Amino acid sequence: MTIEIHRPELEALIRERMKIGGGQNIEDVLMQALMSSPPAAAKDAGFSDEKPAATGADLVAAMQASPYKEIELEPTRGRMPVRDVVF
Repeated sequence: MTIEIHRPELEALIRERMKIGGGQNIEDVLMQALMSSPPAAAKDAGFSDEKPAATGADLVAAMQASPYKEIELEPTRGRMPVRDVVF
């Protein structure tokens, strides 16, 4: 198989990885990159090792489960400091 790289920034990135010990050749760099990231289809299907992002419902549930319900979380409403400006 022959792979052609048309983007110079991609070639520069591969060469930089090879310089810093990312692999002895292009195949090593590609193998390391492909092994370290799951395929896009696996991410979409939920097979990723990452935790799903927290939602607003998670925040509400955590706040309702808090033993410190008497703490007020509403921010104070104060005026912002304003400088006098003369035009």
